[in-house]
Amino acid sequence: MISPQLLTRIQAQGVRWGGAGLGLNRTGGAGPTDHKALDFGSQTSMVPVFEQPLVELQTEAKPVARSPFRAEPQSDAQVLIFEDDKPVARVQAPARPRFYDLTTADGVPYWKIATLHSKDVLATTVLQTCVRYRNRETSCQFCAIEESLAAGKTIAHKTPQQLAEVARAAVTLDGVQQMILTTGTPKGGDRGAAVLEASARAIKAAVDIPLQAQCEPPDDDSWFQRLKDAGVDALGMHLEAVSERVRKQIMPGKASVPLSRYLAAYDAAVAVFGAGNVSTYILAGLGDTEEEILTFSLDLVARGVYPFVVPFVPVAGTPLENAPMADPAMLDRIFQTLGPALRARGIASDSLSAGCAKCGACSALKSYESQNQESENQEEQADAKAAVCV
Repeated sequence: MISPQLLTRIQAQGVRWGGAGLGLNRTGGAGPTDHKALDFGSQTSMVPVFEQPLVELQTEAKPVARSPFRAEPQSDAQVLIFEDDKPVARVQAPARPRFYDLTTADGVPYWKIATLHSKDVLATTVLQTCVRYRNRETSCQFCAIEESLAAGKTIAHKTPQQLAEVARAAVTLDGVQQMILTTGTPKGGDRGAAVLEASARAIKAAVDIPLQAQCEPPDDDSWFQRLKDAGVDALGMHLEAVSERVRKQIMPGKASVPLSRYLAAYDAAVAVFGAGNVSTYILAGLGDTEEEILTFSLDLVARGVYPFVVPFVPVAGTPLENAPMADPAMLDRIFQTLGPALRARGIASDSLSAGCAKCGACSALKSYESQNQESENQEEQADAKAAVCV
């Protein structure tokens, strides 16, 4: 295991990948784009990776050109990570899942329908299009949801039957432990809840697997119970930014759904799914101040909502591709407060039913949740030893 602080720095600054090819990794589309899963002891983390030959062509304006971390594969599974030529971690890279080799009856490869995140999480974007995406006056400037579709790496709409088939295979062949369903935002007030409901119902009829659904807050709170009844165990409604100032600047279309609606939706959803099983992504580094992120996050914790704070990583092909990456020192300070607060509220990641926060791979926050508790245990052990010596 490495320290939470070192993991935070690795995730915030990325790793320059040398030697052999990247192998299994996530490129383009929604979710942890341009990331690779690496096992740091008991914790699997999604780490931004950049192939060394490409890095050498980058200018100093590119954030990755300044990353002090580089990876040197030692074998297909073993990887050494260096910081300024000093080895700091030996990690493992999860193998390609077996379900990736299968194809549906209508000829669609399973990996175009759902992908492996971390080492045991199945994830899919049910609708790979978004009503906001193609107009830069409304699109989220950090988002690349339709890029994987344009590259032929996925299909536009995964049917409930396709998702059920792939989920069953991923559980049977690769021991997948949970599944995450996200979606681009379609037209209509349900904001994607309808396709998620149909998808969840089909998946749960095929295989017993915990499910998280993710969408913008629907305009009618009755959707929360409908999703629950369809088999959804946890719900994500992602803010990304916590101030109206940054929301209007970075995600003008999504900002049309005001923060007040998000807060009301969180309260209504917690009443259905329970404390902790409602969560939101917050991308630190978009422009919100440290105080704004921490104050808003602690308010969410009090409401029973898990604020999954992750480092912003610029994605190629988006308006923010050359923006600076998140400050790891700021993240560390946020996590030092937020992690113990989650544990004290009883909604730490290990208590959740499903979802990104339960997985914890896209942020080091999970490793901070028990820091105070571990420190107290160490102090108690030291006191016990001292008493024995006396």
